[in-house]
Amino acid sequence: MLAVWLFDRFTARRHPRPCPTYLIGLLDNPFTASYHKAILSRLELALGLEVLDSGCGPGLLTVPIAQAVGPGGKVTALDIQEGMLQRARTAVAKAGVANVSFLRAALGESKLLLAAFDRALLVTVLGEIPDRASALREIRSCLKPGGFLSITEVLPDPDHLSRSAVRALVIAAGFRIRGEFGNLFMSTLNAERPHGA
Repeated sequence: MLAVWLFDRFTARRHPRPCPTYLIGLLDNPFTASYHKAILSRLELALGLEVLDSGCGPGLLTVPIAQAVGPGGKVTALDIQEGMLQRARTAVAKAGVANVSFLRAALGESKLLLAAFDRALLVTVLGEIPDRASALREIRSCLKPGGFLSITEVLPDPDHLSRSAVRALVIAAGFRIRGEFGNLFMSTLNAERPHGA
């Protein structure tokens, strides 16, 4: 299974595409679970926040985010693949959280409400998006002023983007760098939608 995943991901470098649903089992493992706590802490979550989980996959972060923002908060789990959304729906139902909605869409299609979210996240997703500039502009417009996007890249993900590449993309999309965390193997860049922008 690992060999299939590596082959798929390396061929996807030429034509970016999401991790296929049939490889979903590789996303939920002790290695990925080990860095989820760090990702969640970098989101600065609080009760009542509205969060966009972009490229939510099987909902591995959707559930803890929904729990952290509480019943007064809201999470929108977005993914381009129905198979991933179905797994996320199952995870949400099993956890008994009721503050999650689901949206099947690709970023950049203008399907997100303007200024609707306090936080957005992309975890090992940005490198899978063919039109990254358009996707980041849409996320910027869907954030409330002062809200921020948290982008996490992890090695050995074959779609991994360097810290400098992520920084250049978010600045070009009109974000302001809020903070950078991590190391060579797992880095997070938080980028804020400036007030008045």
